[in-house]
Formats: sequence, C-alpha cells, structure tokens
Amino acid sequence: MPIRDLIIVAIVVVAAGMALRRPWIGVMLWTWLSIMNPHRYTWGFAYSAPLAAVAAGVTLLGLLASKERRSPFLGAPVTWMFAFAVWMTLSWLFGIDVVGDYGQWTKVMKIYFMTFVALMLLHNKYHIMAFAWVSTASVILLAVKGGVYTIMSGGAHRVWGPPGSFIADNNEFALAVIIAIPLLHFLQLQVTRSWIRQAMTVAILLSVASALGSHSRGALLALGAMGAIFWWRSSKKGAIAVLAVFVVLILLPMMPEHWWERMGTIKSYEEDTSAMGRINAWWVAWDVAKDRFFGAGMSYQHNELFMLYGRYESFARAAHSIYFQILGNHGFVGLFLYLMVWVSTFRMAGWLRKHGGKLPETRWVVMLGAMAQVSLVGYAVGGAFLSLAYFDLPYNIMVMVVLAKNWVERRAWEKEPTVPFMEYAGLRRPKPEQTALPRTN
Repeated sequence: MPIRDLIIVAIVVVAAGMALRRPWIGVMLWTWLSIMNPHRYTWGFAYSAPLAAVAAGVTLLGLLASKERRSPFLGAPVTWMFAFAVWMTLSWLFGIDVVGDYGQWTKVMKIYFMTFVALMLLHNKYHIMAFAWVSTASVILLAVKGGVYTIMSGGAHRVWGPPGSFIADNNEFALAVIIAIPLLHFLQLQVTRSWIRQAMTVAILLSVASALGSHSRGALLALGAMGAIFWWRSSKKGAIAVLAVFVVLILLPMMPEHWWERMGTIKSYEEDTSAMGRINAWWVAWDVAKDRFFGAGMSYQHNELFMLYGRYESFARAAHSIYFQILGNHGFVGLFLYLMVWVSTFRMAGWLRKHGGKLPETRWVVMLGAMAQVSLVGYAVGGAFLSLAYFDLPYNIMVMVVLAKNWVERRAWEKEPTVPFMEYAGLRRPKPEQTALPRTN
C-alpha cells in the first residue's frame, strides 16, 4: 500500500476527528484539500477518494453542534458574493446546457458554500492567522517545488499546478502563485524567529521563479503589476528592491530562448494564433452577453456560439480572462456583481490600512490590508488574461479581510484566547497554571 496515500488519509482522518469538536479545523482541512489537492499527488486509493467531501461533511456536523456560529453577512463583499451566487444559479438554469453545466455549477457552489461556512466559524485572530497560513502554504509549497524545478532545468520546461484542480494549467497556477506571494510576505512579518523569516524570503524567490517557469505571458504582466504595488505598499522598500534586482539579474537571464520568444508575443499578439484565439473568445463573450440577459450558463464555450459569433475562428476556446469568462457565462449583470465583490473587498482592505494602526493590538491588520490589496491587484491584472474566476484563494482573501475588519470593530482582542495556539487547537494539553477558557468551536 503506497506510503504517500496512507499519510494523506491519516492527516485527513485525524483532522476530521478534531473538526467534529472544533469545526474551524474542518475549514482548514477543506481549504488545504481544495486548493492544494494533495491527494492528486498520490498513486493509490487516495487519488480518487472523496477526501474533500469528508472534510466538508465533518465541518458541517461541527457547525450544527457549535454554539459559536454566527451570521456570515459581515460586510459588503459577502452581500455582493451572495447576490452573485444567486445570479449565477439563475444564469445556469436559463443557460444553454443546464444538464451539461450541472457539474461546474455544483463545483463552484461548493466553494461558495464553504466560504460562507468559513465566515460563520472563524472569528478570532487565531482563526484568521491559521486560515491565512493554510491558504497561502497550500500554494507556496507547490510553488517552491516548481521554483526548484525551474532553476534545475534552466526554465526549459513549464511548471504545472495540481492535477484536477482549478489551477492545474500552467497559466492558472502561475497566477495563483502571484496572488499568494504577498500573503506570504504578510505572514513573514508576523514571524519573530530570523531563520524562519529568511526561509520565507527564499520561498518568495522560488515562487517568483516558479511563476516565470510557467511560461505564462499573463502571469508575467501580473508579476510586474504585483511587484510594483508590492514595493509601494511594503514598509521595507530597500529589501524589496534588492529582491527585484536579484530576479532581473539572476532569474531572467537563466530563462531559455523559447521563453523569451513566447514573452515577446505580448507586443506582437496579432501574429500569435493563441492570442488571436483569445481575442476571438472575448468577442464571442461580448456578443453572447448582448443577446442573452443571463449569459450562456456556467460555460459559454459551445461550438454553436463560436460559429455564430466568432470573428477569427469558429471553434470554442477558453476565455483566458476572468472578466470575459464571467461576461460570457453570466451576462452584464453577472459581471457587475462579480466586480463589486472585488471592489468592495479592495476598499475594505484599504479601511484596514487606514484604521488598523491606531492600537498596538490591531497593527497586524494594517499589513494584512496592504498585502491583500497587492494580491487583488495581481489577480485583477493577471486575471485579464487567465480563466480563474471561481478559484478559492481570492475568495479566501475576501474572508480574511472581512473577518479582520469585524475583529477590529468588535475590539475582539479584549476577549481573545491567551493560551498558546497549540493548546487552543487542542494539539497540546494546557498547563495547570493557565486559566481555562471557554471553548470557541
């Protein structure tokens, strides 16, 4: 029996058992399985095991038994997201292929539902920080592996994401890495041990190498935009500038000739078949939205639509843009609701930057707000050229921002658990001299 399968399943079983008493741990388990897809790196029984369903099931059981659950509607981003989910359902029901799109609708609704569950169960700083660590590490660990592969191979081969996930493709995986890098920097600033902070700096550099090694043109543009605002938002501009110089002088010259040729097509896109195919898909999305109020459903990639509306070719292609993906799938109303989710999240992150530094207990939310905005800029720019509209990580950022603002407004630090995190999570027995605290499920 494969050892890797046993390890993955053992982790899930242990965490699932803990989640029945502390359902917030179930949120962490779901997040890890949903983003990283670790079971897809096995070769035995765990590969197709319904591990994510197990995580969701125990989390819901714990939610029903918990006395600490609360309303998930904690801010404007959540309201906009709920409205978008309702509109998405109407779009699917009035779409072109209701039966064929059911699988995609179910997949997206599971992510949205668990996002609301996270908002119901996570409420203190421990929860927010744990959620940030799990969400970020689920991408960064794969990015570090991809960065090492890029350096060892001289960038000759592309880096791919976890099989069977939203980020399996090289382009989507690169964007996920770019979104995660600012979050890793936020977590780095919360660490006190120097060797851990230095290791996280290495992880950031390897993540950049992984993004470059994806050979994604959209990711290169997103990396530039993210890097610029990352430098602007950072309190250590000198260190960030040194890292940028390192990338330019060390990583870029290492990339092979065919990488430079591919990046060069950003300027000469008219001569690139793939780029023109994307533009054709964008025109189809626009025309579908004009003719269909609810859009095409969960996917406008139908050959009949491309034969009817296509400018340059008549066969279906992926949208390669979160904006045109949503426009073609859910129409102009759907696109408006989707954009409002991120506009309101960005504004709320700005609120954290403006109001979070007034007290020592709340200063950590300032950097969370700043790095959340950096991640969202990377998502907005890279998403213009990549189909990643339903991916978990940006929604997890929304959850972090909403929870942090609510945490500040409630002055939650005045009644936060004061025991070490390991004891709070039930991973270590409390010391006798410590005062017992009410359990927060």
